[in-house]
Amino acid sequence: MKIRLLVVFLFIFLLSGCASVVIHDDLNVPVGTVEGNQFTGIRYPFKVTTPPHWKMATEFPEFLKGLGYDEPGPSDKEVTELYVFNPATQSSIQIDFTPASRKAKFSQEKMEGLVTAATGGFKQELEEEHGKGIEVMVGPTEPITFKGVQFAAKKYGTYTIKGVKREQGWIYGFAEPYQLFILYMVVEKEGSKDREDMKKILDSFEVFPKK
Repeated sequence: MKIRLLVVFLFIFLLSGCASVVIHDDLNVPVGTVEGNQFTGIRYPFKVTTPPHWKMATEFPEFLKGLGYDEPGPSDKEVTELYVFNPATQSSIQIDFTPASRKAKFSQEKMEGLVTAATGGFKQELEEEHGKGIEVMVGPTEPITFKGVQFAAKKYGTYTIKGVKREQGWIYGFAEPYQLFILYMVVEKEGSKDREDMKKILDSFEVFPKK
């Protein structure tokens, strides 16, 4: 299941007809720094804080392959800036920024329309990986608020694989002059508080003015 296609879909959908040149990440700039349980971005100006038992990494964690995520290739010009995960349960958050075209127009309505439009591809990928019998419950499209972000929207779906329930969601936002994409997965395991932890992590996320 090529989950990263969700990000590619949103990115291409927004820019089609809006820009003559696609702007890529400047991979020569360091991603950022991790101090204790806080990440501070350098390539893109954002911060996020995690509970002590969660980890942060700027390189692709191998366990994500088993959950259906594609590892970025050496020729990829778009890379995920930060991976946040609970190593005990494999619940995870992926945070990805990219510069926005100056010609692109943004609004809350567009954010919500784009995350909703990605639902069909999400279902299709699950069916290709696990068969058409898989039951997917899709949640409502919701606005979501982050400090320093002008517009953002969220969509998610829940399904069960080998008796383990998963919630998989995608968030698309605009924080001038950047687009941001957040993919998350909650792997429900007995005794874990990942859902509460993830809410705290997302609540801590902020985009700050670049110096």
